[in-house]
Amino acid sequence: MLRSIKELEGYTVGATDGDVGRVKDCYFDDEAWVIRYFVVATGEWLSNRRVLISPIAIGDPTWSGKVLPVSITREQVKNSPDIDTDKPVSRQHEIGYLGYYGYPYYWGGTGLWGEASYPGTMLTGAGYNGIDGEYKNLRANAASEYGGNQSADQHLRSCNVVSTYRVHASDGDLGHVEGLLVDERTWSIRYMIVNTSNWWVGHSVLISPEWIDNVSWINEKVMIDLTRQAIKDAPPYDSTVQLNREHELGIYKHYGRTGYWTEGAKHRVAL
Repeated sequence: MLRSIKELEGYTVGATDGDVGRVKDCYFDDEAWVIRYFVVATGEWLSNRRVLISPIAIGDPTWSGKVLPVSITREQVKNSPDIDTDKPVSRQHEIGYLGYYGYPYYWGGTGLWGEASYPGTMLTGAGYNGIDGEYKNLRANAASEYGGNQSADQHLRSCNVVSTYRVHASDGDLGHVEGLLVDERTWSIRYMIVNTSNWWVGHSVLISPEWIDNVSWINEKVMIDLTRQAIKDAPPYDSTVQLNREHELGIYKHYGRTGYWTEGAKHRVAL
């Protein structure tokens, strides 16, 4: 099932011994378009500090209660590396963070999460066939590559910031991003919600990250490898109606593309 990032804002993050805080933003990987961290405002118990929570720690969410349970304690969160969420998070920061919690690195494999498709399987080693040595090798290689560079490989982007970007089709202006839809199991961003009111009134469409031609992070602009007419003729998106596979099939069929859920579908590549 797909969830709106805006819907997740305000969700309570519950540790094993009490609440940590509420979700304020998410950082996604601009190479794979997968949510790598939730930015959580801790509130008064931790002097309103903002901390990062990895999907690796998240259990089965209580959607009706708007709670994301995590397999860590408040004390662990309190003593976690202090990362300034208002500044870019480098790979070196991630190495320190993941090392503190004892999590394997999500990069270096062929899947969305290492060699796995789901973050939870990384804790069991299933994503690496249970071979502990591979974790150690990844840590050693990453530490060697990024350990001495404070600004190395800054590839994480704020969902809140990207949800204001302008969008351009291959033949002209289209509109702006007004939201993101994420897979609740893999935490992969499946669609951008694009508001086309700049061009025609009262119309929103879904655009897969796979159809992006380029992103100018400096100019806050997304270029889509589709024409304006093709996008205008696509099935409209209604946020009040639950998106189902039949609707998704209609979108992919319209563009003549292969669905991400089909065997052999390609993972998102770096832009």
